[in-house]
Amino acid sequence: MSDFYLASHSARRRELLRQIGARFETLLLRVVPPRGPDISEQLRQGESPVDFVVRVAREKAEQGVQALASRSMLLKPVLSADTIVIVDGQMLGKPQDAQQAAKYLEKLSGRTHEVRTAVALALPPGGPSVTVWTSLSTSHVTLRTIDAAEIARYCSSGEPFDKAGGYAIQGRAAIFVERIEGSYSGVVGLPLAETASLLARAGVRLL
Repeated sequence: MSDFYLASHSARRRELLRQIGARFETLLLRVVPPRGPDISEQLRQGESPVDFVVRVAREKAEQGVQALASRSMLLKPVLSADTIVIVDGQMLGKPQDAQQAAKYLEKLSGRTHEVRTAVALALPPGGPSVTVWTSLSTSHVTLRTIDAAEIARYCSSGEPFDKAGGYAIQGRAAIFVERIEGSYSGVVGLPLAETASLLARAGVRLL
């Protein structure tokens, strides 16, 4: 039997949870095609990138709990996460196409950037409101200089899409990474130390 739901379509996050022996079910927030973002991922006026990533993770978890009630599903905690890349104070989300992915990689080439992943755990309501706990992972990633031909070939592979900053550290882009300071799993998309701490607060023990 599962201990919680994961409100995410990310295969990477599922793999990370399986790595630590977590027992979970995937909760699809939007089940009617065409698929789109479950939560609006537009930066609000005056909202900082850090506030943005925490808000999005929180709203996904809250929407997950609401979905349980509306679908008459067994009530359990709902886990969610969101990841962004920040360079020069600018937030780089998921590229819309190969051209935007290439621009992102040109900006990141030969430099250190910040990766922020927010994790949220929402508890089934015992009252009028939903309790949500959040945690934020911050890592710094340094990429080597990437030439234009490499960027073009990488973008043509299709890997940059649906990845914050336009690269997947767990995929082919690993050859671009010179150094990481922080959480590798956080850069992939789910910081496991922070995730385990949130689950422990809800009584879900992994060890």
